[in-house]
Amino acid sequence: MIELVDVAKHFGDVKAVDGITLTVPRGEFFCVLGPNAAGKTTSLKLVVGLIKPNRGRVRVAGFDVQSQPLEARSRLAYVPDFPFLYDKLTPWEFLRFTGQLFHMEDARIEASAADLVPRFNLEPWLHKPIESLSHGTRQRVAIASALLHDPEVFVIDEPMVGLDPHHARVVKDTLRERSRQGMTIFLSTHQTSVAEEMADRIGIIHRGRLVAVGSAADLHAQAGTDGALERAFLAITQGEEDGTPETVA
Repeated sequence: MIELVDVAKHFGDVKAVDGITLTVPRGEFFCVLGPNAAGKTTSLKLVVGLIKPNRGRVRVAGFDVQSQPLEARSRLAYVPDFPFLYDKLTPWEFLRFTGQLFHMEDARIEASAADLVPRFNLEPWLHKPIESLSHGTRQRVAIASALLHDPEVFVIDEPMVGLDPHHARVVKDTLRERSRQGMTIFLSTHQTSVAEEMADRIGIIHRGRLVAVGSAADLHAQAGTDGALERAFLAITQGEEDGTPETVA
């Protein structure tokens, strides 16, 4: 469902993404881990077509995100780390607006919202201006609206930012449920615990390169570690710093 082939993105002399090749099949929950400024967010923006690669190609659901943008974007949803919402709208108005962007009929919008609104505990704020909401509530509005049209591919950057433990669990359970139903999840996080708990496979990005891909067990095998995934992550990224990169198939 997601395919990157030798994708590179440079900002001047900075190689934000440096030749990434990756395939994420339908229904897989894929997590991207990496240090700060490793290229995680840039990779997500390339996947959803917000920025154009200097080299390589990206396909979503079989469609090239640059040459076939409407076909690709109609099949995906994207929630950035700091999502933009229209502050003067209410959550309900924003949900309807989002649904209409994807040509959803009113009955389908209402049916989908009837599941998502209580699930994300949005009823008390449904008709209040978004500008009055806390960061965590705004994050839940953004995630619920992105899921409204039941996308085939869901791309989300640092989803747990600002969420309390209860609502973080709601988001985790909802994404795992959607993944089991066939939605492809492409999630970026700096929290190794989130990746370890949620992902079918994990990719570690360091200095713009995809230096390891595999299950948590695969990454431990590469790093020669056990226990928490953090130990494998630190060993692999430190190996890259030392100039001794390894790969996992």
